[in-house]
Amino acid sequence: MRILVVSAPLLGHVFPLVPLARVLRDAGHDVLVATAGDALAVGQAGLAVHDVAPGLRFGPVAARVALRHPLLARSEMAGRAGTRMVGKLFAAVNERMARGLAEATARHQPALVVHEPLAVPPRGVPAVLHENSLYDGPALVSAVDPQAPPPAAIISIAPPSVLPGRSGLPMRAVPYAGEGAPPPELTAPPRRARVLVSRSTVPGPGRDRLMRTVVAAAAEVDADFVLLRPDVRGPLPANVTATGWAPIPDVLAQCAGIVHHGGAGTTLAALHAGVPQLVTNGPGDRRHNAGLVARRGAGLALDERDITPAALTRLITDGSLAKAAAEVRDEMAAMPGPETVVEVLARLG
Repeated sequence: MRILVVSAPLLGHVFPLVPLARVLRDAGHDVLVATAGDALAVGQAGLAVHDVAPGLRFGPVAARVALRHPLLARSEMAGRAGTRMVGKLFAAVNERMARGLAEATARHQPALVVHEPLAVPPRGVPAVLHENSLYDGPALVSAVDPQAPPPAAIISIAPPSVLPGRSGLPMRAVPYAGEGAPPPELTAPPRRARVLVSRSTVPGPGRDRLMRTVVAAAAEVDADFVLLRPDVRGPLPANVTATGWAPIPDVLAQCAGIVHHGGAGTTLAALHAGVPQLVTNGPGDRRHNAGLVARRGAGLALDERDITPAALTRLITDGSLAKAAAEVRDEMAAMPGPETVVEVLARLG
């Protein structure tokens, strides 16, 4: 069966679709990923990719939408706009992708489409909504495309205790962060608690102070901190090192905690690994994700300015955080894997 996988042009949107896309391909289906921009890097996963909007850059599109809706943009930056701003933003992105997506659909002739919530699927083909975050997928679809027909099926990846009451086909979120081996020093057992510090792959309009705030507090904490893709300059404390890149899912096993920006992919990767997380309240769905983690007890939700030595110490020493994180890890491990969804999808095409 020919299957078209459709994603918005961002790594954080397409990478969560990789595990299912690979399983479908390995089951003998002809899988093509239709996307654009940074998400084209999904080709490194061994999947066929079609660029539906050559030259598309997310940043300029987002800036134009923000200029047209300044009040909504301000709410979005605070993480309090709900789906109002994201709907306008990704409606504009999908408009840029529409023609190329129609061409890819005509060429590939799919019997089934699998799409993430912020990517509008082509009409006339059974479509499966593959949630890729901890936000309600159908609500995101409606925000971007109010006339969207109901999907043939919904794949829900949210751990029930983190986000109860979700409907659809449950499927374990299998973290994917790109190809390549992690630095050996990050897979070796640490001499003391190791804390990973990660920032977003999407540059924002505001200043990102996350890493600078952690660096300022780290010297007073009995732990070693590793900055991924650092954006800080100058000398670092003795217990802080930096590396250009590492696949977060592969290095979390040796970490006592992670501090990050609240992106869905990193949040789910930490839950999958059972590692306590300090999540900053940020734009888009990041405040939402931080709140879910904190309410489950698997981590802390803080504004950047509140990242103190005491907060970082609590992250790695509070047994209740570690216990809740381990419970969610075990819960996710018990969820059905992507391979269990293949037969269901095959019957829809």
